[in-house]
Amino acid sequence: MIVSGSASQALAAALADELEVPLAEVAYDRFPDGELLAAAPGVAEADPDRAVVVGSTVSSDAHLELLQLQDAVREAGADEVVTVLPYMGYARQDEAFEPGHPVSARAVARAVSSGTDRVLTVNPHEEAVCEFFEPTATAVDAAGRLAEPLPADLTDPVFLSPDAGAIGLAETVRDAYGEGEGEVDYFEKTRHSGTEVEITPSDVDVAGRDVVVTDDIIATGSTMSEAVGVLGERDVGRVFVTCVHPLLARDAYAKLSRAGVEAIYGTDTIERGSSAVSVAPVLADRL
Repeated sequence: MIVSGSASQALAAALADELEVPLAEVAYDRFPDGELLAAAPGVAEADPDRAVVVGSTVSSDAHLELLQLQDAVREAGADEVVTVLPYMGYARQDEAFEPGHPVSARAVARAVSSGTDRVLTVNPHEEAVCEFFEPTATAVDAAGRLAEPLPADLTDPVFLSPDAGAIGLAETVRDAYGEGEGEVDYFEKTRHSGTEVEITPSDVDVAGRDVVVTDDIIATGSTMSEAVGVLGERDVGRVFVTCVHPLLARDAYAKLSRAGVEAIYGTDTIERGSSAVSVAPVLADRL
């Protein structure tokens, strides 16, 4: 039985369809004092052997809701609790960056681990965060899904990753689009300070060619829009931006559009207007 957090309802429904299992009735409420209540009465009625709790932790409320649903399905009699984190919040805080700072990813992982038997998470920013879970979480690569919404008529495409370390993302999307169908390269990052990062395309020739920029997360879109602007100066053809996790905080979508991006495609790990493809098939394979 699939049990959905409020932030992942479409994905949970798609996953239930993929696995051909029931989607549980879930209730979300908030008390007058502001406290949350996430309950799963459908699980109590069905008494399943396994309950799969699906919830992207995109906010503090979503974190708490996930913990409550884990506890609720265990209380309802589920023999096995599996937790799917399509998007793991705080995953980028994977070390103590200053003295006295927490390792937030570890704190979150410990809390989630306390109420589940198994964890799957989609394309964590650093796969090492999986080791914070007990037992170790399984990282699921959904980058290949990003090829599906791309136009079939890309002109001599170039697939760009945000840096050399993430070039595997671009290669995965390129190969899913059509092995050998396009060149793979990366942006070069120059860090000027702790908060200021300059990102520019490498020396690959983009004149007249369509470019697909692939990243794991797009948050504010600031550095990405600057880099896309440079592509425009090099007579690029069309520019498409793809990401596994379309966080797109604040005015990120507008920034990228102003920079000349033709379209932004993300998955449903975070449910946004740009969520053009579902990660349900790859999650179903692992489940």
